[in-house]
Amino acid sequence: MTEKVPCQSEGCTAMILPTTAAKTGGYCMPCHQEQERRKREAYILQHRKTVNLYEGLNDPVEILKIMHSPRQYDPLIKYTAYPRSKEQVYASLSPVEAQSMAVYALNLLGSGDEDTSRDILSSLMCFRDESIADGLPLLLEHEVYYPGILYRDAGPEVRDRLFDQVEWDDENRNYILLALAWIGDEQVVRRFHEWRMKPPQWAEQLHVVPELYAREAGWKLSDSGQRRDLFQGSSYAVEKREDPRDLSVQQMSSGFLKYAAADCPWCGGKLTRLVDVDTSHTALAKLNLPWERLQVDTCVICGCYGIIYMELDGGGMPSWSAYNRKPAYLPDIKSEEYSGEYLQVGPQLTLSDIPRSSCYAAIWELDSHSKFGGYPGWVQDAEYPDCPCCGRSMLFIGQLDWSDLEDYGEGIYYMFFCPKDRITATTYQQS
Repeated sequence: MTEKVPCQSEGCTAMILPTTAAKTGGYCMPCHQEQERRKREAYILQHRKTVNLYEGLNDPVEILKIMHSPRQYDPLIKYTAYPRSKEQVYASLSPVEAQSMAVYALNLLGSGDEDTSRDILSSLMCFRDESIADGLPLLLEHEVYYPGILYRDAGPEVRDRLFDQVEWDDENRNYILLALAWIGDEQVVRRFHEWRMKPPQWAEQLHVVPELYAREAGWKLSDSGQRRDLFQGSSYAVEKREDPRDLSVQQMSSGFLKYAAADCPWCGGKLTRLVDVDTSHTALAKLNLPWERLQVDTCVICGCYGIIYMELDGGGMPSWSAYNRKPAYLPDIKSEEYSGEYLQVGPQLTLSDIPRSSCYAAIWELDSHSKFGGYPGWVQDAEYPDCPCCGRSMLFIGQLDWSDLEDYGEGIYYMFFCPKDRITATTYQQS
């Protein structure tokens, strides 16, 4: 039996074969690999160069093209980040520049770069509310039906083509139904109602009935077959301000993330007030609420596992609802083990002064997620809770993305409201 020799590393007690020692210079494999890792790190630090792809550029179109260009990872290159976000650059585009970006995206689609083309078109719609109706025939030609929101402004010709295609295209039917839902005009509503009354044969291949696809586009069929929207108008970004003294009057009318007075009956931890907004704020004015504030409470621990309802009293104060049903599964929760780091961000958060479009942050993969109003940006499938009193689907009022609040945070809390029964609800989704 070959006698082993000690590793040459100071403090290492490993014994290794002479053949291994000959290959590694007398070190065990873990020590040898650590030495090689340090050599690589030292080499990278010594030879890494900083590259600013935006140097000398002022044209926002060219800047966005670079932002959307995929980069192959190279440890020897450190790219300089652009000082403004992608959303901010899109917002700065003139109408002519926005059209130029749309043409660029469609050219990319024609050359086979479907992913980048789709990202640009989605950004134009969600960050600028830009219509891309003129480009939809090309999307159809290349069988690009996702995300369905791209078809929101489609005209009758595109709509009717999708009506025809959904009848025979088994492969793309799911995406086509989503596109039709986002078009959502009178003809689409009528067709969805017809499918409710007399389900087509192909509906047996779906996981849900055709009319439920409408929820992905923020509406549903009423009992009488009319469209009922589940969202409200424009949206307002939830922004982080380093100095609260810079806030405007409207911005000071909103507050976020603080402990509520009550504890969670399920886990015993403190409930969290996700949002506290003046009901005169433009985002809520159409609801004509009788209180000064709309407050949405939840348990950020238990709320990950099911819907949490809160009932609002005559003064708008929330309390735990008797309609809450404890989820079948809840882990053994020790609330003291959960970080309250997110609460520290609360005082810095405010609603923006400038309204965004209803499509803002409606695609969760884009940069910005937290907002009040507009369409929800679902991580998974649309999940509008039903009001436990009247049974109607509740109105979406806002969402908070935990990646905006905590390092390594993930998942989105969605907030809903039933004005008739004065009940709020929260749900949670993560990838």
